[in-house]
Amino acid sequence: MLQPAALTATAQALTEADARHQQNLAVLQLGVERARFEAERALRQFNNVEPENRLVARTMEKNLEEKLAAVRTAEADLTTQKARRPVALTEEKLAWINSAGADVRAVFKAPTTTLRERKQLIRSVIAEIGITIHTQRRIAELKIVWQGGASTEVSMTMNKPGGRVQVTDEDTISLVRRLAEHYNDRSIAMILAKQKRRTATGLSWTRARIATVRATYGIPAYQQPPKADVSAGCDDALVVTITEAEKILGVSKVTLYRWMKDGFIHGEQITPGAPWRIRIDQAVRDKVRPEVPEGWLGLDEAAKLLGVARQTVLHKVQRGELNAVHVNRGRRKGLRIQVEHDQPGLFDTL
Repeated sequence: MLQPAALTATAQALTEADARHQQNLAVLQLGVERARFEAERALRQFNNVEPENRLVARTMEKNLEEKLAAVRTAEADLTTQKARRPVALTEEKLAWINSAGADVRAVFKAPTTTLRERKQLIRSVIAEIGITIHTQRRIAELKIVWQGGASTEVSMTMNKPGGRVQVTDEDTISLVRRLAEHYNDRSIAMILAKQKRRTATGLSWTRARIATVRATYGIPAYQQPPKADVSAGCDDALVVTITEAEKILGVSKVTLYRWMKDGFIHGEQITPGAPWRIRIDQAVRDKVRPEVPEGWLGLDEAAKLLGVARQTVLHKVQRGELNAVHVNRGRRKGLRIQVEHDQPGLFDTL
C-alpha cells in the first residue's frame, strides 16, 4: 500500500471518492429540501381544515406526521453522509506522502515505536474489514478494504466453542492450589515471581491475578489458623514459619537457619522460593532453656575438655552422643553441652 504507484493510485481514488461524496451530498440536500416542502404543505392543509370535519382532520394530521418523519429521516441521512466525507489530500500533503511513504516501514519496525502507534499506523491505511463466518466449518473469512479501494482476503480458523487461546498451565494451577492452603494471595504472587513464572499472557503475577485464578478454578482462599497453644506443657507438634518459630523458641532467625543447615531441626519448603516452615514439638521446646543447667559447658570448653575440635563436638551432638541445650536468655546465650554422661542428644537429625 505504500509503494509509489500505490500511493498515486490511492490519491487518485481519494479524489474520485471526494467527487462522488459531493454528488451524493447534493442529492441528499435536495431530498431534505423536498421533504421540508412537503411537510410545510401538509401543515398548511392541516391548519385549513375546519374543526367540525373530524375525519378529514385526522387524515390530515396523519399525513403531516408522515411528512415530518420523512424530514427527520432525510436530515439524518444528510448528517451521516457529511460524517463520511473521505480524506482530502492537498498537493503539499501528497508530495510529503510520496517522499515519506517509504520510511513508514522503518518507523513501524523501529524499537522506539510503541504498540499503540503501530496500531494507529495500521488503522490509517484500512478503510473497513468485513467478516463472513461459516459456523459449520468454524472458518472466518475476512476482507480487508484499504484506503483507495484495494482489498485483501484472509481466511482463519475460529476457536472451538467455549475454548480459550491463552490459559494458565496446569503446573502453575496445581502449585497455586497447594500454596493457597498455607499462604495468602500476596505471598503466593511473590513465590511465583521468585520462580520466574508468568501468566498465560506473559505478565508478572500480582495479588489480584492470583485472586482471579483462584476464582476461575474454585480454589479456596487462605484462612488464618487459630493461634496455637505454645505453652511449655503443650505436646502438639506445630509447623510454623521462621518468624513464628523465633517467637516460640525465643531464638533469632540466624540461629534457626543455622540449626536447619546443621540438621539440628527440620525445615521444609512447599516449593522453591516459598518461606521456610519449621516443625516444633515438645522435644525441641525442652531443649531451649532460659538458664544454663548446672555443670553444662560452652562449645569451646566442651571441646577443650574432650580434647577434640569444635566441629567434632557438634557432630557428636548431631549424632546424639552428647546431650545439649540452647540457652536463649541472659549473657550466656548459646549452646551448652553436658560432657559428664552419655545421654540422647539434643537435636536428632531427621
